[in-house]
Amino acid sequence: MNSLRSTIKSLYDGQNTRSRRFRYGLIVFDSLTIIYFIATAALPSTPVITAVNAFFGLFILFDLAARLWISTNLRKELTRIYTLADLVVVISLVLAPLMAESFAFLRVLRGLRLIHAYHLLHDLRRESAFFRKHEDAILAAVNLLVFIFVITSLVFVLTFEEDAGVAGYVDALYFTVATLTTTGFGDITMTTTGGKLLSVFIMVVGVALFVQLARTIFQPSKIKHTCPECGLNRHETDAVHCKHCGTTLKIETKGDTGG
Repeated sequence: MNSLRSTIKSLYDGQNTRSRRFRYGLIVFDSLTIIYFIATAALPSTPVITAVNAFFGLFILFDLAARLWISTNLRKELTRIYTLADLVVVISLVLAPLMAESFAFLRVLRGLRLIHAYHLLHDLRRESAFFRKHEDAILAAVNLLVFIFVITSLVFVLTFEEDAGVAGYVDALYFTVATLTTTGFGDITMTTTGGKLLSVFIMVVGVALFVQLARTIFQPSKIKHTCPECGLNRHETDAVHCKHCGTTLKIETKGDTGG
């Protein structure tokens, strides 16, 4: 049993070729499930969708169980937001066949798989030099997309009829983006007190996330490297000295590869 645990831990944390391929496979799987659950959030259940849901649910469950088994701090792992999101997704997939189809919120809850994108980013930080260079912009974009689609799912459940289908989900997405950008066309509006408060929340948080994305795109690119003297952890990619205290930096780089 210890040997199996060591093997699984090596796959998740190791640096050999097999481990890296395994983690790239997980990245592809996470990306596919995120796209799939968004695309099918408003679709009625069919035998094919039920079968695909069961496949994804089992795979997510095995991945979650493996991560919990090899964790050195189980309590910390259980409190991670993407672990909780995976638990909710698995439960929704298990409960869906046992409950009436009218429980649309179960399908929409699978949109929380989007939150697993943050675990995906953790893997990319370790595996991709491109990601490390553009981490701030990518993270800001992910924050905005996760917010948009989670709120869209919430608006869809709270505002639209159970049989609204894809058209209803698109309307929910349209309302979320229009509110977030403060465009305010007014063709879809919230009339209840709770709905108005939700609109305010979308505007305040959404605009902040949008501004953060714009800032990371247009500001000069910097990399993470902690200055041993003052602790400043953001520097220009070609910095030789710390901009704050002047200490000589030794930022790891592959050098100029230009011809």
